[in-house]
Amino acid sequence: MTQALDGLRIVDFSRVLAGPLATMVLADLGAAVTKIERPDGGDDTRAWGPPYAGGLATYFQAANRNKDSVVLDLRTVDGAARARELAAAADVVVENFRPGVMDRLGLGHAELSAASPGLVYCSITGFGSGAGAALPGYDLLIQALGGLMSITGEPDGEPQKVGVALVDVISGLFASVGILAALRHRERTGEGQRVEIDLLSCLLAALANQGSAYTLAGRVGGRMGNAHPSIAPYEPLPTGDGDLVLAVGNDRQFGALTRVVGRPELAEDARFAVNEARVANRGELRRLLVDALAAKPAADWVPALSAAGVPAGRVNDIAGAFALAESLGLDPIVEVPRPDGTAARLTRNPIGLSATPPTYRSAPPALDERPSEANG
Repeated sequence: MTQALDGLRIVDFSRVLAGPLATMVLADLGAAVTKIERPDGGDDTRAWGPPYAGGLATYFQAANRNKDSVVLDLRTVDGAARARELAAAADVVVENFRPGVMDRLGLGHAELSAASPGLVYCSITGFGSGAGAALPGYDLLIQALGGLMSITGEPDGEPQKVGVALVDVISGLFASVGILAALRHRERTGEGQRVEIDLLSCLLAALANQGSAYTLAGRVGGRMGNAHPSIAPYEPLPTGDGDLVLAVGNDRQFGALTRVVGRPELAEDARFAVNEARVANRGELRRLLVDALAAKPAADWVPALSAAGVPAGRVNDIAGAFALAESLGLDPIVEVPRPDGTAARLTRNPIGLSATPPTYRSAPPALDERPSEANG
Protein backbone atom coordinates (compact mmCIF):
# COMPACT_ATOMS: atom_id res chain seq x y z
CA MET A 1 0.00 0.00 0.00
CA THR A 2 1.32 3.42 -0.95
CA GLN A 3 1.74 5.82 1.97
CA ALA A 4 1.88 9.59 2.13
CA LEU A 5 5.59 9.69 3.01
CA ASP A 6 6.84 6.73 0.98
CA GLY A 7 10.39 7.37 -0.22
CA LEU A 8 11.17 9.91 2.51
CA ARG A 9 14.42 9.07 4.29
CA ILE A 10 15.06 10.32 7.82
CA VAL A 11 18.21 9.96 9.90
CA ASP A 12 17.28 10.38 13.55
CA PHE A 13 20.02 11.29 16.03
CA SER A 14 17.53 12.17 18.77
CA ARG A 15 16.96 10.40 22.07
CA VAL A 16 14.31 10.10 24.79
CA LEU A 17 10.87 11.36 23.66
CA ALA A 18 10.32 14.61 21.70
CA GLY A 19 12.54 13.75 18.72
CA PRO A 20 11.79 10.02 18.64
CA LEU A 21 8.04 10.71 18.81
CA ALA A 22 8.29 13.17 15.90
CA THR A 23 10.13 10.65 13.73
CA MET A 24 7.79 7.81 14.73
CA VAL A 25 4.78 9.84 13.60
CA LEU A 26 6.49 10.34 10.23
CA ALA A 27 7.53 6.68 10.11
CA ASP A 28 3.93 5.60 10.68
CA LEU A 29 3.07 7.65 7.60
CA GLY A 30 5.62 5.83 5.47
CA ALA A 31 8.99 7.48 6.06
CA ALA A 32 12.05 5.24 6.38
CA VAL A 33 13.73 6.17 9.67
CA THR A 34 17.24 5.18 10.68
CA LYS A 35 17.77 5.72 14.39
CA ILE A 36 21.40 6.42 15.30
CA GLU A 37 22.31 5.13 18.77
CA ARG A 38 25.43 5.18 20.87
CA PRO A 39 27.21 1.87 21.47
CA ASP A 40 26.99 1.91 25.28
CA GLY A 41 23.31 1.14 25.64
CA GLY A 42 21.69 3.26 22.95
CA ASP A 43 18.78 5.59 23.63
CA ASP A 44 18.52 6.45 27.34
CA THR A 45 14.94 5.22 27.46
CA ARG A 46 16.01 1.65 26.70
CA ALA A 47 16.94 1.56 30.40
CA TRP A 48 13.89 3.45 31.68
CA GLY A 49 12.07 0.55 33.28
CA PRO A 50 10.29 -1.33 34.63
CA PRO A 51 7.97 -2.16 33.01
CA TYR A 52 9.48 -4.14 30.16
CA ALA A 53 7.83 -6.13 27.36
CA GLY A 54 9.49 -8.28 24.75
CA GLY A 55 12.85 -7.54 26.35
CA LEU A 56 12.55 -3.75 25.88
CA ALA A 57 11.48 -0.96 28.22
CA THR A 58 7.91 0.03 27.45
CA TYR A 59 8.97 3.70 27.59
CA PHE A 60 11.34 3.18 24.66
CA GLN A 61 8.66 1.30 22.74
CA ALA A 62 6.24 4.22 23.04
CA ALA A 63 8.17 6.27 20.46
CA ASN A 64 10.31 3.99 18.30
CA ARG A 65 8.30 1.65 16.10
CA ASN A 66 8.87 1.48 12.33
CA LYS A 67 12.58 2.31 12.70
CA ASP A 68 15.95 0.71 12.09
CA SER A 69 18.60 1.02 14.80
CA VAL A 70 22.20 1.70 13.76
CA VAL A 71 24.91 1.88 16.41
CA LEU A 72 27.60 4.49 15.77
CA ASP A 73 30.15 6.11 18.05
CA LEU A 74 29.96 9.67 16.80
CA ARG A 75 33.06 10.57 18.81
CA THR A 76 35.22 8.46 16.52
CA VAL A 77 36.37 9.43 13.04
CA ASP A 78 34.80 6.34 11.49
CA GLY A 79 31.52 6.74 13.34
CA ALA A 80 31.13 10.40 12.39
CA ALA A 81 32.08 9.65 8.78
CA ARG A 82 29.44 6.90 8.54
CA ALA A 83 26.87 9.25 10.04
CA ARG A 84 27.70 11.86 7.38
CA GLU A 85 27.23 9.24 4.68
CA LEU A 86 23.79 8.37 6.02
CA ALA A 87 22.83 12.03 6.30
CA ALA A 88 23.99 12.71 2.74
CA ALA A 89 21.48 10.14 1.47
CA ALA A 90 18.66 11.46 3.67
CA ASP A 91 15.89 13.99 3.15
CA VAL A 92 15.58 14.86 6.84
CA VAL A 93 17.95 14.89 9.81
CA VAL A 94 16.58 15.19 13.35
CA GLU A 95 18.76 15.83 16.41
CA ASN A 96 18.29 16.95 19.99
CA PHE A 97 21.82 17.36 21.28
CA ARG A 98 22.73 20.53 23.15
CA PRO A 99 23.51 23.35 20.70
CA GLY A 100 27.03 23.08 19.31
CA VAL A 101 27.48 19.33 19.81
CA MET A 102 26.53 18.35 16.26
CA ASP A 103 28.76 21.12 14.88
CA ARG A 104 31.72 19.75 16.81
CA LEU A 105 31.02 16.30 15.41
CA GLY A 106 30.98 17.62 11.85
CA LEU A 107 27.25 16.91 11.65
CA GLY A 108 25.86 20.41 12.07
CA HIS A 109 23.37 22.08 9.78
CA ALA A 110 25.93 24.18 7.95
CA GLU A 111 28.16 21.26 7.02
CA LEU A 112 25.42 18.81 6.09
CA SER A 113 23.36 21.30 4.11
CA ALA A 114 26.43 22.41 2.17
CA ALA A 115 26.70 18.84 0.90
CA SER A 116 22.91 18.43 0.52
CA PRO A 117 21.19 21.78 -0.19
CA GLY A 118 17.75 20.15 -0.09
CA LEU A 119 18.23 18.73 3.40
CA VAL A 120 15.61 19.48 6.05
CA TYR A 121 17.50 19.66 9.34
CA CYS A 122 15.43 19.68 12.54
CA SER A 123 17.06 20.66 15.84
CA ILE A 124 15.16 20.20 19.10
CA THR A 125 16.54 21.95 22.19
CA GLY A 126 15.31 22.70 25.66
CA PHE A 127 15.69 26.46 25.69
CA GLY A 128 16.88 27.46 22.22
CA SER A 129 20.36 27.96 20.80
CA GLY A 130 21.02 31.38 22.34
CA ALA A 131 21.31 32.33 26.00
CA GLY A 132 19.57 29.13 27.09
CA ALA A 133 21.79 26.79 25.09
CA ALA A 134 23.56 25.31 28.12
CA LEU A 135 20.37 24.52 30.06
CA PRO A 136 19.32 20.86 30.16
CA GLY A 137 16.00 20.21 28.40
CA TYR A 138 14.27 17.73 30.68
CA ASP A 139 10.49 17.69 30.55
CA LEU A 140 10.06 18.10 34.32
CA LEU A 141 12.35 21.13 34.32
CA ILE A 142 10.45 22.71 31.43
CA GLN A 143 7.12 22.09 33.17
CA ALA A 144 8.50 23.91 36.21
CA LEU A 145 10.24 26.82 34.49
CA GLY A 146 7.56 27.16 31.82
CA GLY A 147 4.73 27.81 34.26
CA LEU A 148 2.77 24.61 33.79
CA MET A 149 3.34 23.37 37.33
CA SER A 150 2.20 26.72 38.73
CA ILE A 151 -1.29 26.11 37.34
CA THR A 152 -1.43 22.38 38.11
CA GLY A 153 -2.42 21.06 41.54
CA GLU A 154 -4.60 22.08 44.47
CA PRO A 155 -4.64 25.77 45.48
CA ASP A 156 -3.17 25.03 48.92
CA GLY A 157 -0.91 22.20 47.75
CA GLU A 158 2.47 22.01 46.08
CA PRO A 159 2.95 22.57 42.35
CA GLN A 160 2.32 19.40 40.35
CA LYS A 161 3.68 18.04 37.10
CA VAL A 162 1.36 16.49 34.55
CA GLY A 163 1.27 12.68 34.76
CA VAL A 164 3.04 12.19 31.41
CA ALA A 165 5.98 14.01 29.75
CA LEU A 166 3.51 16.31 28.06
CA VAL A 167 6.01 18.96 26.96
CA ASP A 168 8.05 16.36 25.08
CA VAL A 169 4.90 15.06 23.40
CA ILE A 170 3.76 18.54 22.36
CA SER A 171 7.25 19.43 21.14
CA GLY A 172 7.46 16.25 19.10
CA LEU A 173 4.19 17.08 17.40
CA PHE A 174 5.33 20.65 16.68
CA ALA A 175 8.56 19.22 15.25
CA SER A 176 6.69 16.86 12.92
CA VAL A 177 4.56 19.76 11.66
CA GLY A 178 7.66 21.90 11.11
CA ILE A 179 9.38 19.11 9.19
CA LEU A 180 6.36 18.58 6.94
CA ALA A 181 6.12 22.34 6.27
CA ALA A 182 9.80 22.44 5.33
CA LEU A 183 9.35 19.47 3.01
CA ARG A 184 6.42 21.21 1.31
CA HIS A 185 8.64 24.27 0.75
CA ARG A 186 11.33 21.99 -0.71
CA GLU A 187 8.83 20.47 -3.13
CA ARG A 188 8.15 23.93 -4.54
CA THR A 189 11.69 25.32 -4.52
CA GLY A 190 14.17 22.47 -4.09
CA GLU A 191 15.52 24.34 -1.09
CA GLY A 192 16.02 22.69 2.28
CA GLN A 193 16.03 24.58 5.56
CA ARG A 194 16.58 24.32 9.27
CA VAL A 195 13.65 23.63 11.57
CA GLU A 196 14.26 24.78 15.15
CA ILE A 197 12.07 23.64 18.02
CA ASP A 198 12.64 24.42 21.68
CA LEU A 199 10.65 22.84 24.48
CA LEU A 200 10.07 26.06 26.43
CA SER A 201 8.51 27.83 23.44
CA CYS A 202 6.37 24.78 22.70
CA LEU A 203 5.04 24.77 26.25
CA LEU A 204 4.30 28.50 26.17
CA ALA A 205 2.41 28.04 22.90
CA ALA A 206 0.49 25.14 24.43
CA LEU A 207 -0.62 27.17 27.45
CA ALA A 208 -3.43 28.35 25.15
CA ASN A 209 -6.05 30.27 27.18
CA GLN A 210 -3.76 30.49 30.21
CA GLY A 211 -1.09 32.07 28.03
CA SER A 212 -3.44 34.53 26.34
CA ALA A 213 -4.91 35.52 29.72
CA TYR A 214 -1.42 36.77 30.55
CA THR A 215 -0.37 38.22 27.17
CA LEU A 216 -3.69 40.00 26.54
CA ALA A 217 -5.04 40.77 30.01
CA GLY A 218 -1.98 40.59 32.25
CA ARG A 219 -3.65 37.92 34.36
CA VAL A 220 -1.33 35.32 35.90
CA GLY A 221 -3.15 32.05 36.53
CA GLY A 222 -2.67 29.90 39.59
CA ARG A 223 -3.46 26.43 40.85
CA MET A 224 -7.19 25.76 40.99
CA GLY A 225 -7.24 22.01 41.48
CA ASN A 226 -9.67 20.57 38.96
CA ALA A 227 -11.62 23.80 38.46
CA HIS A 228 -11.42 25.89 35.28
CA PRO A 229 -10.44 29.57 35.39
CA SER A 230 -13.10 30.64 32.88
CA ILE A 231 -15.93 28.06 32.99
CA ALA A 232 -18.17 26.71 35.75
CA PRO A 233 -19.14 24.05 36.58
CA TYR A 234 -16.18 22.33 34.92
CA GLU A 235 -14.73 19.90 37.45
CA PRO A 236 -15.34 16.65 39.35
CA LEU A 237 -18.06 16.80 42.00
CA PRO A 238 -18.90 14.23 44.70
CA THR A 239 -22.21 12.39 44.44
CA GLY A 240 -24.05 9.87 46.58
CA ASP A 241 -21.37 7.37 45.55
CA GLY A 242 -18.27 8.35 43.58
CA ASP A 243 -17.18 11.47 41.74
CA LEU A 244 -18.91 12.88 38.68
CA VAL A 245 -17.03 14.99 36.14
CA LEU A 246 -19.08 17.85 34.70
CA ALA A 247 -17.85 19.87 31.70
CA VAL A 248 -20.57 22.48 31.25
CA GLY A 249 -19.46 24.73 28.41
CA ASN A 250 -22.49 26.97 27.85
CA ASP A 251 -25.71 28.26 29.37
CA ARG A 252 -27.89 25.75 27.52
CA GLN A 253 -25.97 22.86 29.02
CA PHE A 254 -26.21 24.45 32.45
CA GLY A 255 -29.97 24.72 32.12
CA ALA A 256 -30.17 21.05 31.20
CA LEU A 257 -27.98 20.18 34.18
CA THR A 258 -30.25 22.01 36.61
CA ARG A 259 -33.31 20.21 35.30
CA VAL A 260 -31.72 16.76 35.54
CA VAL A 261 -30.58 17.32 39.14
CA GLY A 262 -33.98 18.72 40.15
CA ARG A 263 -32.91 22.33 40.68
CA PRO A 264 -34.25 24.14 37.56
CA GLU A 265 -34.53 27.43 39.46
CA LEU A 266 -30.73 27.72 39.49
CA ALA A 267 -30.74 28.46 35.76
CA GLU A 268 -32.86 31.56 36.46
CA ASP A 269 -30.85 32.69 39.49
CA ALA A 270 -28.88 35.85 38.64
CA ARG A 271 -25.84 34.35 40.37
CA PHE A 272 -25.74 31.43 37.92
CA ALA A 273 -27.78 32.33 34.84
CA VAL A 274 -24.74 33.06 32.66
CA ASN A 275 -21.25 31.65 32.67
CA GLU A 276 -19.53 34.81 33.90
CA ALA A 277 -21.83 34.89 36.91
CA ARG A 278 -21.24 31.18 37.58
CA VAL A 279 -17.48 31.73 37.55
CA ALA A 280 -17.86 34.64 40.00
CA ASN A 281 -20.03 32.53 42.31
CA ARG A 282 -18.42 29.13 41.75
CA GLY A 283 -18.10 28.32 45.45
CA GLU A 284 -21.82 28.66 46.18
CA LEU A 285 -22.71 26.92 42.92
CA ARG A 286 -20.52 23.98 43.83
CA ARG A 287 -22.14 23.67 47.25
CA LEU A 288 -25.65 23.65 45.76
CA LEU A 289 -24.74 21.10 43.08
CA VAL A 290 -23.03 18.79 45.55
CA ASP A 291 -26.17 18.84 47.70
CA ALA A 292 -28.33 17.93 44.70
CA LEU A 293 -25.96 15.25 43.39
CA ALA A 294 -25.90 13.49 46.77
CA ALA A 295 -29.30 12.01 45.95
CA LYS A 296 -27.86 9.39 43.57
CA PRO A 297 -24.57 7.65 42.76
CA ALA A 298 -22.43 8.88 39.90
CA ALA A 299 -23.25 5.74 37.91
CA ASP A 300 -26.90 6.85 37.81
CA TRP A 301 -26.21 10.50 37.03
CA VAL A 302 -24.00 9.86 33.99
CA PRO A 303 -26.62 8.33 31.65
CA ALA A 304 -29.29 10.83 32.69
CA LEU A 305 -27.00 13.81 32.11
CA SER A 306 -25.64 12.44 28.86
CA ALA A 307 -29.16 11.90 27.54
CA ALA A 308 -29.89 15.56 28.31
CA GLY A 309 -26.80 16.73 26.41
CA VAL A 310 -24.72 17.56 29.46
CA PRO A 311 -21.06 16.44 29.15
CA ALA A 312 -20.52 14.16 32.14
CA GLY A 313 -18.54 11.10 33.05
CA ARG A 314 -16.48 9.18 35.60
CA VAL A 315 -12.69 9.31 36.01
CA ASN A 316 -11.18 6.31 34.22
CA ASP A 317 -7.82 4.75 34.92
CA ILE A 318 -5.63 3.93 31.90
CA ALA A 319 -7.24 0.52 31.43
CA GLY A 320 -10.67 2.10 31.58
CA ALA A 321 -9.68 4.71 29.01
CA PHE A 322 -8.55 2.06 26.53
CA ALA A 323 -11.68 0.03 27.23
CA LEU A 324 -13.84 3.08 26.48
CA ALA A 325 -12.06 3.66 23.17
CA GLU A 326 -12.55 -0.01 22.31
CA SER A 327 -16.25 0.21 23.10
CA LEU A 328 -16.57 3.21 20.79
CA GLY A 329 -14.93 1.35 17.91
CA LEU A 330 -11.82 3.53 17.93
CA ASP A 331 -9.41 0.54 17.92
CA PRO A 332 -6.81 2.19 20.19
CA ILE A 333 -4.31 -0.70 20.16
CA VAL A 334 -2.42 -2.06 17.18
CA GLU A 335 -0.32 -5.20 16.99
CA VAL A 336 3.10 -4.47 15.50
CA PRO A 337 5.18 -7.47 14.35
CA ARG A 338 8.46 -8.42 16.01
CA PRO A 339 11.19 -10.40 14.21
CA ASP A 340 10.48 -13.46 16.37
CA GLY A 341 6.92 -13.70 15.10
CA THR A 342 5.28 -12.20 18.18
CA ALA A 343 3.68 -8.76 18.22
CA ALA A 344 4.03 -5.61 20.29
CA ARG A 345 0.68 -4.15 21.36
CA LEU A 346 1.09 -0.39 20.99
CA THR A 347 -1.15 2.66 20.94
CA ARG A 348 -2.54 3.41 17.49
CA ASN A 349 -1.45 6.51 15.61
CA PRO A 350 -4.54 8.76 15.90
CA ILE A 351 -4.22 10.27 12.41
CA GLY A 352 -6.93 8.93 10.13
CA LEU A 353 -6.21 9.19 6.39
CA SER A 354 -8.68 7.73 3.90
CA ALA A 355 -6.15 7.03 1.13
CA THR A 356 -2.79 6.71 2.89
CA PRO A 357 -3.38 5.59 6.49
CA PRO A 358 -0.58 4.92 8.97
CA THR A 359 1.00 1.47 8.91
CA TYR A 360 2.75 -0.56 11.56
CA ARG A 361 5.54 -2.40 9.80
CA SER A 362 7.90 -3.24 12.64
CA ALA A 363 8.06 -3.12 16.41
CA PRO A 364 10.61 -0.90 18.16
CA PRO A 365 14.03 -2.37 17.33
CA ALA A 366 16.56 -3.98 19.58
CA LEU A 367 19.85 -2.11 19.66
CA ASP A 368 21.46 -2.23 16.19
CA GLU A 369 18.51 -4.16 14.74
CA ARG A 370 17.27 -3.33 11.22
CA PRO A 371 13.73 -4.61 10.73
CA SER A 372 13.42 -2.94 7.32
CA GLU A 373 16.13 -5.22 5.91
CA ALA A 374 14.32 -8.32 7.18
CA ASN A 375 11.07 -7.00 5.69
CA GLY A 376 12.69 -6.44 2.32
